[in-house]
Amino acid sequence: MNEKIIDVCGLSCPEPVIIVKRELEKTCTGFKVITEQEVAKENISRLVKKMGYDIIVEEKESEYILIIKKDN
Repeated sequence: MNEKIIDVCGLSCPEPVIIVKRELEKTCTGFKVITEQEVAKENISRLVKKMGYDIIVEEKESEYILIIKKDN
């Protein structure tokens, strides 16, 4: 299974949140987001939970990997 990965590294808020919101509106299953910014991680996490998705945050070196899945 190919999992969609969205890389928002280098983008300033609110751009990463807008990109994730657009993807959530058209994708039902879920995807991964990569960011190096803590503020983007926090803002995306809030949005995802508000929209009814589950999120798992993994920290790897200087990046955050956000695994977003639909809450069943």
